Amino acid sequence: MTSHIMPTYARLPVTFERGEGAWLWDVNNNRYLDAISGIAVCSLGHAHPAVHQAICEQSAKLLHTSNLYNIAVQVNLAAKLAEKSGMDNVFFGNSGAEANEAAIKLARKYGHELGVAKPGIIVTEKSFHGRTLATLSATGNAKVQQGFEPLVEGFVRVPYNDIPAIKKALAENDNIVAILVEPIQGEGGINIPADDYLNQIRTLCDQHNLLMMLDEIQTGVGRTGKFLAFQHNNIIPDVCTLAKALGNGVPIGACLAKGKAAQLLTAGMHGSTFGGNPLACSAALAVLATLDHDDLIKQATVKGDAICAGFSQQLKDNVHVLDIRHKGLMIGIELDAPCPDLVAAALQQGLLINVTNERVIRLLPPLIIDDQQIAQLVETLSALINARFA
Repeated sequence: MTSHIMPTYARLPVTFERGEGAWLWDVNNNRYLDAISGIAVCSLGHAHPAVHQAICEQSAKLLHTSNLYNIAVQVNLAAKLAEKSGMDNVFFGNSGAEANEAAIKLARKYGHELGVAKPGIIVTEKSFHGRTLATLSATGNAKVQQGFEPLVEGFVRVPYNDIPAIKKALAENDNIVAILVEPIQGEGGINIPADDYLNQIRTLCDQHNLLMMLDEIQTGVGRTGKFLAFQHNNIIPDVCTLAKALGNGVPIGACLAKGKAAQLLTAGMHGSTFGGNPLACSAALAVLATLDHDDLIKQATVKGDAICAGFSQQLKDNVHVLDIRHKGLMIGIELDAPCPDLVAAALQQGLLINVTNERVIRLLPPLIIDDQQIAQLVETLSALINARFA
């Protein structure tokens, strides 16, 4: 079936045909509870009526004109994002990698305007920022970089959640112009930093005249219990990137900028043929309106707490469970040994999960998950963990 597709994914033996809410059905009409949401993409679940209506109405009117012209829904979406984030303006692309590419270009441009010939960006170990050459180079995972050298230069890597390491890097490198981190590392294993980690980075950026750049591609658009994860810290970065849940499955990426970062790029310096097209922006506007109307962001905290309380109870006697951590509906269960086989085992039980960093079960359920589905998720996965790691 996939013989003409490049084998860039080790695909599971299932083909989905339709979805509704937190459920997916395969071509044989078997039903699955989706606890990964297309990797934090379908936060409103599948076939959400508001997104469906927005796509249908927009596709009947206009799909594409190019960014050579004004796009009304793009202007509206940018205004909504600025209002909800506290940022000043937005560049639209089609993916998280493109959003992070824009952020990297902003940092480079900022550095050159300061007279820095080879601007450097501090990034972290175990991070993930994308698969393009620049974002791959920024990523803190040697495994995914292997075979694609030479990597893009200009990145200085430090351990995550380690402020002294950042200070040391700043002391040893006089060309640093920005710090790029994830508020919570997703691919790295749901790594949640100290409560004041982002605040301390904000202070360091202010002290050293650096751009604070946050990759909120996985944490953003309500997943952690705030619209953006940095809002838990009552700070505002200079640059923030979004994608994934912003379009609920329709590809869209956004690089938000504020203050000194907001006017760096001018006509001709950056662009995207499809970025911010009417269809993607209409879908994103529907997502934002639904989040507000249904109060789903606050519910992410309540539901995340309920899920983790359930796991804590069901797994309390399992010595192989090292940690259960979460922020809203971004959940990680860390085991003491590799557990990728649990993904296929869960699939057989009608449950979609993910394992990242070899030993961390990553759960990113849709924000619309209900109490009955939460109970099913906890009971099914806990039984699998207890059976596999007895």
